[in-house]
Amino acid sequence: NSKLRHVEKDVLIPQIMREKAKELCSDQVQAFTKCCKETGLLMVVKCRQENTALKDCLVSYYRDPAFYEECKAEYLKQREEYRATGIKKIKKKLPSNV
Repeated sequence: NSKLRHVEKDVLIPQIMREKAKELCSDQVQAFTKCCKETGLLMVVKCRQENTALKDCLVSYYRDPAFYEECKAEYLKQREEYRATGIKKIKKKLPSNV
């Protein structure tokens, strides 16, 4: 059954999208993180270029219908496995600085 509830469409699938997009935009994430660490409180002003690059990368994935469908298929696969086994898939945690 591939019918999705509201919480799946609006919360769970976008959560998968955010996690995957962060991995795919890891260069921009690292550049922004490095800039923030180096500049401290002035990061709002000094890291605009890195922030814009990161935001553009993430938004390009969030708006991509093919990427949404890929994440939706991944979610449905996880949900099917859970329903069959009753065992939740353990999510891998990204380092806190990402």
